[in-house]
Amino acid sequence: MRQASKGGIYLALHALVLFYSLSALCSKTAASYPVGSFRWLLFYGAVILILGLYAIFWQQIIKRLPLSTAYMNKAATVIWGLVFGALFFRERVTAGKLFGAALIIAGIVLYALPGAARGRET
Repeated sequence: MRQASKGGIYLALHALVLFYSLSALCSKTAASYPVGSFRWLLFYGAVILILGLYAIFWQQIIKRLPLSTAYMNKAATVIWGLVFGALFFRERVTAGKLFGAALIIAGIVLYALPGAARGRET
């Protein structure tokens, strides 16, 4: 795979991971409304729509990247959850959570480095 197209597929993967993480945001928002109310249905409907679109685009990503690489990058969802929690729900970002996010980022970067894993396409 050419370097330019590889960069594009990684960008698409991370855009998809961000999109996927919106399902958790919608789900938590829906939980704040009474079950069966219009807003509850609206937000859970958004969850179903997001997950359906995610499933379709995920298939396109894994056609172009090794499955292990795609799943490794999916861990960035945890970081988006941390960001969304702080921004939308005023959840505290503790030193432990920041340390965990840094470990996830370090793992993704180390795995992505050329030659990081034998038998993997670089």
